[in-house]
Amino acid sequence: MAITTMDSESAQTPQPQGSLSKGGSSLLPGGGLGAWLGPQGKHYVCGSIAAFTNIVVTFPIQKVLFRQQLHGVLAMEAVRQLQRDGLRNLYRGLLPPLLQKSTTVAIMFGLYEDFSRVLLDRGCSSGVPELATRSFAAALAGTAEAILMPFERVQTLLQDHRHHGRFNNTAHTFRTLLTENGVRECYRGLVPVLLRNGPSNVLFFGLRGPIKEQLPETSSQMGNIVNDFVCGGVLGAALGIMFYPLNVVKSRAQSQVGGAFRPCGEVLLTVWRERGSSLAMLFRGAHLNYHRSLLSWGIINATYELLLKVI
Repeated sequence: MAITTMDSESAQTPQPQGSLSKGGSSLLPGGGLGAWLGPQGKHYVCGSIAAFTNIVVTFPIQKVLFRQQLHGVLAMEAVRQLQRDGLRNLYRGLLPPLLQKSTTVAIMFGLYEDFSRVLLDRGCSSGVPELATRSFAAALAGTAEAILMPFERVQTLLQDHRHHGRFNNTAHTFRTLLTENGVRECYRGLVPVLLRNGPSNVLFFGLRGPIKEQLPETSSQMGNIVNDFVCGGVLGAALGIMFYPLNVVKSRAQSQVGGAFRPCGEVLLTVWRERGSSLAMLFRGAHLNYHRSLLSWGIINATYELLLKVI
């Protein structure tokens, strides 16, 4: 989880599918698309569509946040930078996160379901607690997401105004990186991504069910959508703050093209010193990240749950 999180402290974790649709039934006559996709396939499709919807809505906010993470500037200065870049460049760099996020969120939800099913089948006979099994499944799904990190890498370069004259579009950026620096360059900043994805997935899937149980019960579809939005949004916002320094390190590392690969700790120390050893400066942009994550993960969770019922 790119932002990209898991089930409860209690030993009894709700079945993911059970919390998403009453009795696992579809709202489409005769099963429709759900019957064609199968019980596992629909989690991938619903996750992908949910992420697609979220990226289109929140991309301009993400660009403002990225400028703050990279340069340590105030939100208004980041907005002024985007204004100077012009409307033509506002959605510059949209394709990489659109491809990356729609795929990684599909992997996040789909592989979590698949890994959980396989591990629970094996774990029941060995006496492994369900919470531990689901946590491990979530961590595996988060780690698998990192395979698509090159899209995140290209997004960083296309959003950085210092590279506007060097990289034209997604295909050109990939071609340049591979030709001049090789495949390894596409995975610059991998360590902070791995440190973020696994733990955040564990927390997201672990806490999603318990948080929803604390919300007011509702029998209406709109009420369920609101509850799913609140549940996903609160979790996403909290995790966004918790892992914010790792995203700062990732942005700084991925803004570099060529040269030595610096350790994650060294990059963090450099940023810390550049920003006057100030915690407030290190977290500059975190308030915008909080609101963006609240909106993004609210949209993703609510759309995912709704689509599961519809399909």
